[in-house]
Amino acid sequence: MTGQPVGGVAVKAFPVARSEARLLVPALTFIALVVAAVASLGTPLITSVATSFHVSLGSAQWTLTVALLSGAVATPVLGRLGAGPHRRATILATLAVVVAGSALTVLPLPFAWLLAGRAAQGVGLGLTALMMGVARDHLPEERSAAVIALISVVSIIGAGVGYPLAALLAELGGVRAAYGLGLVVTAAALLTAWRSMPEAPEGRSAHVDVAGAVVLAAALLLVLFLAGERNLWSGHLAVAAGLAVVAVVLLCVWAVIELRGTTPLVDVRAVRHPAVAGANLAMFVGGIGMYLLLTLITRYAQTPHGAGYGFGLTTFVAGLVLIPFSVLGFVAGKLTPRVRTRIADPLLLAGSAVVVGGGFALFAAARSDLAELFAAMGVLGFGVGGFSAAMPGVILAVTPKSETSSAMSFNYVVRSVGYSLGSAIGGLILAAGTGPGHLFPDDSAYTTAALVGIGAMAITTLASLALARRRSSETNPYVRCTHPNTGGSMPKGYWVSAYRTISDPEKLAAYNKLAGPAVEAGGGRILARGSRVVAHDAGIAERTVLIEFDSFEQAVAAHESAAYQEALVALSDGVERDFRIVEGIG
Repeated sequence: MTGQPVGGVAVKAFPVARSEARLLVPALTFIALVVAAVASLGTPLITSVATSFHVSLGSAQWTLTVALLSGAVATPVLGRLGAGPHRRATILATLAVVVAGSALTVLPLPFAWLLAGRAAQGVGLGLTALMMGVARDHLPEERSAAVIALISVVSIIGAGVGYPLAALLAELGGVRAAYGLGLVVTAAALLTAWRSMPEAPEGRSAHVDVAGAVVLAAALLLVLFLAGERNLWSGHLAVAAGLAVVAVVLLCVWAVIELRGTTPLVDVRAVRHPAVAGANLAMFVGGIGMYLLLTLITRYAQTPHGAGYGFGLTTFVAGLVLIPFSVLGFVAGKLTPRVRTRIADPLLLAGSAVVVGGGFALFAAARSDLAELFAAMGVLGFGVGGFSAAMPGVILAVTPKSETSSAMSFNYVVRSVGYSLGSAIGGLILAAGTGPGHLFPDDSAYTTAALVGIGAMAITTLASLALARRRSSETNPYVRCTHPNTGGSMPKGYWVSAYRTISDPEKLAAYNKLAGPAVEAGGGRILARGSRVVAHDAGIAERTVLIEFDSFEQAVAAHESAAYQEALVALSDGVERDFRIVEGIG
């Protein structure tokens, strides 16, 4: 199997053998499921942790928050490491950290060590994007798309799998027994990775932007802290607002660092691509809505009858409410790759957002019977499953293979922040609906929260439809680009490369492997490559490459992209060529 070269030399791709592929797919899925389920173990165990360790519920809540925080910080770092030559080592080392953290949660140690263990377990959340990178590199294109969608789905429904099991073990053997489940499955995931993970393709290089990682970690720490500390907003609004401003400033500083760096943690220029930016906006707002409904239903189910509503379910039985979420989410994830052949990914995002909005409407209108909660949770799961399966397709359509892990890592950071804000918003609305001297909010507060969720999913739907409209205009051959100022036809841009000498074919081959996806992601179309050349005057009768872009600005941006700059590093002094970017006639 060969790749599409830019300079005229075919480059071998790195698919695994068919028998190995059969083992690789379940391994990728299992690892993604395990890290998601283990990170979510804190959710059903908060009350048990508070009782067992004699700490407040607020302190026990950090067993969940710290996992989300460490996962959000580790995800872009692992994504960058996973884009390099040491991806297998990165995966194994990360799983080793997760196993060590799982051991800390089981050992009879003080509460601080439990938090440290939960932080180590959360690091595993960064592996989901790496699993996608492995699938895209080592599976046939038609197979990899379906596997990537499945990985995205199981990273969501993992919470529904781990929640009831952990709750049951907590009731039977205490909190240590529940965390023991995490130790067993993470050890199995490490063994699976050691036996099945292939090496990364040759020619990759990746450097971690330490400064960017530190600034991003500080910003995310503030964001997730503010999302989790609801009392801070109600009792110290000025302090909370000040910290929010600091978080925004840190994020701006981080963006500047990434734009100026030669090896950014996240390719911000690629993130600014309208398709990627729109997908991340949809993921952020949609994540708020999806997690809001998840928390509303589980909290409502556990509210005792004395509040005038609710079902007073135990933690384990309440966990069973998540089964429809997981089952229908998995079904939607399996159906989505088939539907994608007929419906574009952005339209699938919009349709899935509408389904989640329907789950909110169902919960708002009918929740007096437990079966209605199961139905609402099933609708939510189907919508989330479809949304999660379609999201990678939107982003990876404009992302080179070498940047798969990095691009999806950023999307998962956005998702984590959205989920955290969804949980916080739900808590704030229910707290506002709790009367003085009451332990539980009024039933109407849940309706208010559901209406807010419907609004969030409406915004998500509109963002997804805007993406679909843009893709339609880009793929419609009868729609021409127009100049933003004059309204006339926008002049196209061209790369013109004439190769004088090729001193190192191996470096050229490495360049071709990286440059092809970079050019494609930047919107380039190869018009001529190594074809016959008749040179006159001072012309060069050597290999010539001509690549067309929709605009001159697009051609310049593609050359300046991090993906193409990586290709230039691989090329180094391997050739002497005449390269220029030319503006066409509008």
